[in-house]
Amino acid sequence: MSEKGEGAMKSYLFHEHTREQLKLKAEEGYMVVVALAATEQHGPHLPVFTDSFIGEFVATEAIEEAARTVPILLCPVIPIGCSDHHIRFGGTLSFSSATYLMMLRDIGESLVSGGFRKIAFLNAHGGNEPIMHQTANDLAVKHPIWTASASYWSLSREELRKENADEVGMVPGHAGGFETSAIMALREDLVHAELGGNEHDERAWINSGPPGTFIGRHSELTGADGYTDAPNKATKERGERYLAAISRSVTAWLIRTYQSMDSGERSVVKEQ
Repeated sequence: MSEKGEGAMKSYLFHEHTREQLKLKAEEGYMVVVALAATEQHGPHLPVFTDSFIGEFVATEAIEEAARTVPILLCPVIPIGCSDHHIRFGGTLSFSSATYLMMLRDIGESLVSGGFRKIAFLNAHGGNEPIMHQTANDLAVKHPIWTASASYWSLSREELRKENADEVGMVPGHAGGFETSAIMALREDLVHAELGGNEHDERAWINSGPPGTFIGRHSELTGADGYTDAPNKATKERGERYLAAISRSVTAWLIRTYQSMDSGERSVVKEQ
């Protein structure tokens, strides 16, 4: 199928291309983005696909925009992540951390075998983050390729601050006002905010450390009763603003990351 006209608008989707088209894109130096999400409990009021709804929206919006500037492809979003800390609540599908690491490595190895030399992981679930970073590091150690990895909330921290996103609770939190606002903007029909109540026993220690640190306690990694804060301040309008801020930030990161990889590659070749 020709990529002219309407088809060109979706040419950033890895899975819409044939093997021959993908071989060519690999030779042309396209960066491939692997988007990570989850299917896990989000309290009594949000769908278990919350992280995947948000992750797919952000990845698609950002990569469609970035593709206007740099050669980039989006793999199918991975909707199951490392969510063992949610298992006890039910409604959760999860890989163990060891299995998830091997799975991400295998995806990376597949892309390398397919000729791609620029791979970026974009994450939408906290439990995936350390394993994602380790995978990106391992692939770059083993192969002469470029890798990058980031979670959307890290990339958009400043933009979300400008939007006063913490007005609704923890950012991003888990199934609190922030994620509830986002799902209201994406699938309002799936939100049961009244079930979350107006009061919630927040665990202040969850956000007590600076970015890049970890603190946790057995059975409370997800907050009280599986969510971090009450959703009562969530609104659709706020969710739309937060998602727009995230998408802008991720778009900028993708473009900057590709350009850094491309510039770095040319410097390496020149030195050889």
